[in-house]
Amino acid sequence: MMKWWMVRAGDHNELIPIWKQKGVASIGWAEFGDPKNYSTRDALIGKAYEIYEEEKPATRITWASQVWRFSREIKVGDRIITYAKDKREYLVGTVTKEHEYDKTIVDEYYPNVIHVKWENKQIPRDRLSQGAKNSLGSTLTVFRVDDWGGELERLLAGKEPVVSEPEDNEDEVIKEDFVQKALTMIQDKVDKLDPWQMQELVAGLLQAMGYNVKVSKKGPDGGVDILAHKDAFGFEKPIIKVQVKHRKSASSGPEVQQLLGAHPIDANSLFVSTGGFTTAAENIGKQHNVKLIDLEELVNLIVQWYDKMPNETRSLLPLQKIYIPE
Repeated sequence: MMKWWMVRAGDHNELIPIWKQKGVASIGWAEFGDPKNYSTRDALIGKAYEIYEEEKPATRITWASQVWRFSREIKVGDRIITYAKDKREYLVGTVTKEHEYDKTIVDEYYPNVIHVKWENKQIPRDRLSQGAKNSLGSTLTVFRVDDWGGELERLLAGKEPVVSEPEDNEDEVIKEDFVQKALTMIQDKVDKLDPWQMQELVAGLLQAMGYNVKVSKKGPDGGVDILAHKDAFGFEKPIIKVQVKHRKSASSGPEVQQLLGAHPIDANSLFVSTGGFTTAAENIGKQHNVKLIDLEELVNLIVQWYDKMPNETRSLLPLQKIYIPE
């Protein structure tokens, strides 16, 4: 069965002219050598762990998997598309010869080559449905786009694609999904901090909010991990006493009671528990006006105040800002 593949033409589309001239598509990762020398995908991934030591494990697996798919799964007759950013157009072609490893055809950095007969006509991105635009926007170098093959073929033939009407809130749903995935990734990162790092993270959050903080030293803390106050000396109210529990299990009612009874008695109470709270703890919190924060709410606050956090706190949780359309 014919498959549709997106293949990126280099980091900046610089490969498109030579692809069209020589009738090919190509990808890099020359450090692997000829991928046909590896009998399994796992063997190729194992090599990635050797040669890309400085990269994250997920990145090594992704790179090896893309090389494997390009060299083993793309067949004669499959359709290839690539995107020309400068013209905002998609080029479409058909595979005429499967993978070969040759550093002389395109460039020594892009030795993995398939032969492609490129169509003369290109497809403007503005002609695509919103669903196709979203799917084709992946940053991977090689990935399947079978779901949009019919739409692309109709556009090549000069016909309007037959697509279902998008919901009015489709863009909002996509953005919400993107945001939720990002928040989940941040939660995973926070969850990997050790208890002392978590204490420093919460202290940095309070500093971003405009509080002076005093963090308890390692050892018995008397039920209070952090004291936060507005003035430098700690005289001005409100004073906040904070307990931080970083673990899988939920914090209990007695633990919330312990924070309430800890010195200073008249301070406001904030309890951070990445494992959540038992029903009893929540009831005590409501009765005594204790602010309870779980992992989800903590991450939401971190994202909100991240830019104002001290550099040493942000180093515990490096985040990158990404802009999406309103």
